[in-house]
Amino acid sequence: MWWYGRSRKGVSGFSSCSTAEEVTDGIDGSSLTAIITGASSGIGRETGRVLALRGVHVIMAIRNMDAGNKVKEAILQEIPCAKIDIMELDLSSFSSITNFAAQFTSSALPLNILINNAGVAPPFTLSEDKIEMQFATNYLGHFLLTNLLLDIIKNTARQTQIQGRIVNVSSLAHRFTYPTGILFDNINDPSSYQNARAYGQSKLANILHANHLARLLRVYILFEEDIVTANSLHPGMIATDLYRHNSLVAGIVNKFVKYVIKNVEQGAATTCYVALHPGVKEISGGYFSDCNLSTASDQANDVQLATKLWDFTIQLLASHSNK
Repeated sequence: MWWYGRSRKGVSGFSSCSTAEEVTDGIDGSSLTAIITGASSGIGRETGRVLALRGVHVIMAIRNMDAGNKVKEAILQEIPCAKIDIMELDLSSFSSITNFAAQFTSSALPLNILINNAGVAPPFTLSEDKIEMQFATNYLGHFLLTNLLLDIIKNTARQTQIQGRIVNVSSLAHRFTYPTGILFDNINDPSSYQNARAYGQSKLANILHANHLARLLRVYILFEEDIVTANSLHPGMIATDLYRHNSLVAGIVNKFVKYVIKNVEQGAATTCYVALHPGVKEISGGYFSDCNLSTASDQANDVQLATKLWDFTIQLLASHSNK
């Protein structure tokens, strides 16, 4: 009965058992260019491999260049015709993000798809910009990267008449954040910090970001309906090294992995579906799970909270740019 529930297909025709290759079968991505953050391991790596398999020019935006080169070589061995490049990006560093965006802009490459995938869950740490590391990496870094690349995505969509897509990889963990959702006044306060809730906070922020961006895109592009969309997703519980800093969670994951957790091929499916599938073309501001539209938490759908977070983020980034 449990396995039937997992394998039962939704409206999209796919289920939690579907793999990234299955949900993109028959899709020609040879005219597309995608940036994927955190593409050297886990579902980011599988997302990059499958997009490359479908002909997409994949830019792996990663912190560890040695690991990236190994992944690139492995993909090319499997897919000799793959179009894949690596670029250095540390999402916890505003200067690294700015340099990455400048380098990509100078390359004059088009950009159809931005997949904000990278995520960390360390103990309390401050980034080089003095911001709590999970909030800085999982949310703020992706917010800044998206803002810096948004004009390229829009221009590419206009020139090619191919819809641009921004995909935020969130998590079911967005439901397990702090009671107020976002600790606006205590982001960097170690006494308020709880590792799991901080992770949930960053993933809630990913959804709020996508939802508010989708609303802004509808306002800004009145005569070019859905030329660029923004969506978020829960990839599923996946056996990756994300839990390496939490021995209790890692132990639970390892014990029950064969019962409730997806493999990496299944874990990358929803990301690939939202990034490539024609069935998502009419959707912006959606939250997906198991390759189907799903329902996020009340906090994630709170328009006022999303607006407050957006304004807070703009002010925070502005204050750092003036330093």
